Amino acid sequence: MRARSIAFVIAGFLIGAIAGAGVLLLATPQGGQPVQSSGAALIGGPFSLAGGDGKPVTDRDFRGRYMLIFFGFTHCPDICPAELQVIAQALEQLGDKAKNVVPIFITLDPERDTPEAMANYVKSFGPNFVGLTGSPEAIAAAAKAYRVAYSKVENKESAGDYSVDHSALVYLMDPEGRYVTHFSYGLSADQMAEKLGKSL
Repeated sequence: MRARSIAFVIAGFLIGAIAGAGVLLLATPQGGQPVQSSGAALIGGPFSLAGGDGKPVTDRDFRGRYMLIFFGFTHCPDICPAELQVIAQALEQLGDKAKNVVPIFITLDPERDTPEAMANYVKSFGPNFVGLTGSPEAIAAAAKAYRVAYSKVENKESAGDYSVDHSALVYLMDPEGRYVTHFSYGLSADQMAEKLGKSL
């Protein structure tokens, strides 16, 4: 794994730690008990993107189901396919309990990741995976809502080629689109399944 990629993974851990602390801090009223919903707005929010068929898809299309959201890109050599595989295995372990969970992969590389490219990519991980893309502005807005850090990095050895360094957290949102928890990169499928099972 390249040094910049490692830095962004570390950034993901920090973002997750800050977000988790923020939920606890903002969710605790003066002298009262923690209220999860008060801090839920720290992570997540409306998005308007495009599905594999090119048709508009918004966060509201998934109401009534849990969303398991991961940001990345199809040209990612290691982190993205590894994490998507972990998600697939964790959901498989949950069996029927996973039927109400929609795994969603949102690209950070809309220049190359067309709706068709996203549809072809996510089907490798399971029939229930949803791949979303959109305009650079729409992607930036979604990434900002989910506190995702990312940066385009030009390949100096190959003109026109580039990669995208990004933080690597998986977000679990409840059936109303509210933040529940997140999973840091490096968790095993067993660990993710156990944590998911307790949250669903």
